[in-house]
Amino acid sequence: MEDEVDRLVAAWRRERPDLDVEPLEVLSRVSRLARHLDRARRLAFAEHSLEPWEFDVLTSLRRAGAPYQLSPGQLLTQTLVTSGTMTNRIDRLAKKGLVERLPDPSDRRGVLVRLTGEGRDRADQALAGLLAQERAILGELSEGQRLELAGLLRQLTAPFDNVPS
Repeated sequence: MEDEVDRLVAAWRRERPDLDVEPLEVLSRVSRLARHLDRARRLAFAEHSLEPWEFDVLTSLRRAGAPYQLSPGQLLTQTLVTSGTMTNRIDRLAKKGLVERLPDPSDRRGVLVRLTGEGRDRADQALAGLLAQERAILGELSEGQRLELAGLLRQLTAPFDNVPS
């Protein structure tokens, strides 16, 4: 089965035979897949009236376990945004009733961000929708192929995830 990347690589080999274009065989497919995944994520989240960034914050809180709360600093670490961006996001989610700010009992100047019942429900529903979309994308692969692919991708992404900030 030929795909668009095969055609792109063939064209580059024809036009630039002096270059080794082999990385395109893998990374152009990863890039194209990322665009398809982004569309699937947006669709899954839109069905639950959430933006991707809202899902990221809500699910960070949901994964924290009961009582589903984190400090703004912990949310920064998990979502990789600036403090100003996170403040804005927390404000917007609080206005929608999806999170609430609480005083941090261990730091008089600090706050904790807690998921509300509505926020938890929306996060859970959107996650279920996302997983259905992702299962469909992976549907052509056997369980063994999915495990192998996950391992190979982990080898590529781990060095980026383990860089000190």
